[in-house]
Amino acid sequence: MLKDLCMLNGASGREFEVREYILNAVKGYCECETDPLGSVIAFKKGKKRPKNKVMLCAHMDEVAFIVTYITDDGYLKFRPVGGIDPLAVLGRAVRINGRIGVIGSKAVHQLSEEEANKAPDFKELFIDIGASDREQALKYVSLGDNAYFESEYINFGDGFIKSKALDDRIGCMLLTELIKGELEYDTYFCFNVQEEVGLRGAACTSFGVQSDVSVILESTTAADISGVSGAERCCVLGGGPVVSFMDSRTVYDRRLYNIALETAKENGIKVQTKTVIAGGNDAGAVQTSGKGSRVLAVSLPCRYIHSAASVVKESDIEETRKLLKVLLPKLYD
Repeated sequence: MLKDLCMLNGASGREFEVREYILNAVKGYCECETDPLGSVIAFKKGKKRPKNKVMLCAHMDEVAFIVTYITDDGYLKFRPVGGIDPLAVLGRAVRINGRIGVIGSKAVHQLSEEEANKAPDFKELFIDIGASDREQALKYVSLGDNAYFESEYINFGDGFIKSKALDDRIGCMLLTELIKGELEYDTYFCFNVQEEVGLRGAACTSFGVQSDVSVILESTTAADISGVSGAERCCVLGGGPVVSFMDSRTVYDRRLYNIALETAKENGIKVQTKTVIAGGNDAGAVQTSGKGSRVLAVSLPCRYIHSAASVVKESDIEETRKLLKVLLPKLYD
């Protein structure tokens, strides 16, 4: 399921393929509705009605690119949709309307000294689709079209996975698995749109559900690479799911944070927290929507996030499954 989800394209506001896949996957297991913004709100009846209304969230969109202009000689000017480092895109292949393109810039020997000593800006980059001029390019591409990283889903090394869109198709997979399993209590599940451009989908779904407790399933930046040590490593692959106490958007509920860590310890499940306060996720919108909600984030550590080659470890996914199984029943009372 994860491979299928990652290979689908779904930029912010264009999550159609991902939404259709999820709706088909959960059909018959729950009640579903799609809100006006495009998010999916699913309700699964459990064996009991809980004291607390619990909602689990993941986002369907991925970082991508959008075409803003086509030059006279057929090159596509573009901007990122979501947070992407320009250094992660130079020379990368992308796919746009079924065609391959290559992200390029001025050749290195043509750079001025100032240009050579700084990171490129997106305004200096272009996508080359092999068109001879603007007229030919317009046969295949229109302004506002999205381009996506061209990336294979590959298992490699000691249980590692490399792909685009692991943020947050892992969360979508885990939510789908929970919906298709047996639940002790009634539960809401939200597959949100437009997280990468400002948590927009979550602001709407959380207002509609009005949950007491919300769990956000995400991917988060791991920096366990050569040359990075101590707290700056943030979190590490193989260390289990990440339970955050705070990020740039959210101060997480302390009681839920403690319950998650204690539950993991009691059950021999690997778990870690982030040692850097940075980033954010749908919890930032969920926490303050409507009457407010107590929030908890459970994230998969991910190297090279928001790139064509994000990397996660299979064991962390399995540890997250184990944690959710024993943690969720504690959130309904």
